[in-house]
Amino acid sequence: MAELITVDDPDDPRLRDYTGLTDVELRRRREPAEGLFIAEGEKVIRRAGQAGYPMRSMLLSAKWVDTMRDIIDEVTAPVYAVSPELAEHVTGYHVHRGALASMARKPLPMVDEVLRKARRVAVMEAVNDHTNIGAIFRSAAALGMDAVLLSPDCADPLYRRSVKVSMGAVFSVPYARLEGWPRALDTVREAGFRLLALTPDERAVPMDEVAPHRLERVALMLGAEGAGLSGRALGAADTWVRIPMAHGVDSLNVGAAAAVAFYAVTTGRPES
Repeated sequence: MAELITVDDPDDPRLRDYTGLTDVELRRRREPAEGLFIAEGEKVIRRAGQAGYPMRSMLLSAKWVDTMRDIIDEVTAPVYAVSPELAEHVTGYHVHRGALASMARKPLPMVDEVLRKARRVAVMEAVNDHTNIGAIFRSAAALGMDAVLLSPDCADPLYRRSVKVSMGAVFSVPYARLEGWPRALDTVREAGFRLLALTPDERAVPMDEVAPHRLERVALMLGAEGAGLSGRALGAADTWVRIPMAHGVDSLNVGAAAAVAFYAVTTGRPES
């Protein structure tokens, strides 16, 4: 059973994991280096625990203690009970959901390990907006994608905003980092995947003509908001594909485009 500790000093060193959560640059450096990430809200905290991430500590507003009682009774990590004002002072924002947990990261799997059992994979290049990362992971989980591969310059899926937007879906879809971009795409192709690059370019083939749901293995490549996939990534693809647009709209937000494309590659997919 966890120890429930009341804290009334915002400078208490035991709360260090939660300091400056709105300072994106600070958290980008600190969290991976210190092997932690922040889960926000009851559902996300529960999903992180169910996914096997060890809890370092929990920070709760007093009124959330009863709601989280079953978790408090199960974990051995310290649980800090604080006032909403102190939580805001420490984190830098009003903690609407009243519950935060500092979780320990797990080692990322190797790319070949992720690909071994996968049939439908999303590959992201330079997607560095945490909201888009979270939205894409949520769609990947909901629409049956098997895994996600990230270029070296993609944002951290375990950053608080990404985790929150994904509603914890980042815990349920296996992911790995590709190195040596875009050369590492050869590894994906050698594993039997056809590389489909999603782009609004008119030279791309409409998605339904490619019929990706009929392909044995598909790796769908997605680029950053605005810039899209780089020329090098497009050059490494097997086929360029596009989502047909109407009413003069040239493209969708990458999160929305990903959801449409995931549906196209997973609907009626071949049986294992």
